[in-house]
Amino acid sequence: MAMRHALITSLLLPLTALAAGQHAGGHGDAGTATGEPGQMAEVDRHIEVRMDDQMRFEPSSIDVQAGETVRFRVINTGDQPHEMVIGSIEDLKAHAEEMRQHPGMAHDEPNMIQLDAGESGDLVWRFTQAGQIDFACLLPGHLEAGMKGRIDVAQ
Repeated sequence: MAMRHALITSLLLPLTALAAGQHAGGHGDAGTATGEPGQMAEVDRHIEVRMDDQMRFEPSSIDVQAGETVRFRVINTGDQPHEMVIGSIEDLKAHAEEMRQHPGMAHDEPNMIQLDAGESGDLVWRFTQAGQIDFACLLPGHLEAGMKGRIDVAQ
């Protein structure tokens, strides 16, 4: 078990650096373009997001305000696992490739939630700056099948 934990940790360290904005051209200590984990006590709004086996999110387009903390109530209405991961499309595609290369790779990061069939859960995120942010399911084949969406963050 310790060996598996060490393997997973070694695989996730590069992703953690990306999520923290420490990649080339990153954002250093200023946070990331996607925002930061939010606190449930500071939630400004609740948005329900459904995931299904047609490889779609509903809604697939979401509008929020910069500075807003959103509690996404994510519901998997499908018969297979799905996840919602918030990030830039470039980071999401890179992470999806990692998932393809390492099927079954476990990850638990604050910008994502993975749910089995019929499950629901919360993802709380604070949007720190205006711009466009993406979200997707990174399980192998799901992003490629169109399971993605966009969050427009207004000033």
